[in-house]
This record gives sequence, structure tokens and C-alpha cells, in this order.
Amino acid sequence: MNQIEAFVEIDAPPDVVWDALIAFDTYPEWDPLTRTIEGVAVDATGGSERSDAFAYRPRPIGPTVVAAEPPRRLAWHDRLVVPFAFDRYHEFHLEPIENGRRTRLLQRETVRGALAGLAFDEARLERAFVAMNEAIATRAERRIAA
Repeated sequence: MNQIEAFVEIDAPPDVVWDALIAFDTYPEWDPLTRTIEGVAVDATGGSERSDAFAYRPRPIGPTVVAAEPPRRLAWHDRLVVPFAFDRYHEFHLEPIENGRRTRLLQRETVRGALAGLAFDEARLERAFVAMNEAIATRAERRIAA
């Protein structure tokens, strides 16, 4: 098992950070690891995306959202076609700080499987996570400034 994590503090409340985080159509603009995400964030109950019954319609092969707890946690699982060869569990945790005016964002990925040792590049992932966190912070802080 290999794991990488990165933190950032954002000058925006968790609900604003959450909105930036679930804007899946914008990922290709700022995420160095995810060039495309196919699927739509939907509420399984037909209400707003703030519901605790948050769901995701994934593409046939690729990441599947396994936890969505607005505005606290988002996690997905991804694997190669063969289970246990290279499995990735990716998660974001949003923690309110300063009476909810700011957010501490944790991004973590855990990689397991027979090929994990070969494919896990800790230095590259750490740089990518820092860049992703900074991009999420910039997007959320711009929403507050607007």
C-alpha cells in the first residue's frame, strides 16, 4: 500500500469549496491528473446537489464515486480492468476552520495492488496534489470575491 496526501487552507467556507470540487466539467482546466471526467453529479433523490443522498453516474470504465457527503467528503475508487492489480482510492476532506469562514482541504490517495510499486510515483503525485489543491483554492476564492 502506498499513500500520498496534501493539505491546503482556503479562504472560503466549505460549501463554496465543495461547489468548486464537484464542478467535474472543469477538471480538465486545472487538474494535472484527470484530463476528462465523463458523468454527471446528480442527487439520487431528485433534489439539489447539497443532499446527503448524493450520487454519481460514472462512465463505464473509470472512477466511481463511493462517498459524497456535502460539503465534507468526496471519495472515488478507480482500478485497472483486473481487480487488485492497481486500485486507487482518492478522497477529499473539507474541514471548516475559523468558525466556518475558511476551509482546510485534505486530498489523499491510497494505491494498492500488484502493480502499485511500479506505477506509484510519490514525488510526481505530491506535486500534482499541491497543484490541484492550489487550483481548487483559487477557484473557490474567486467565487467568494465575485
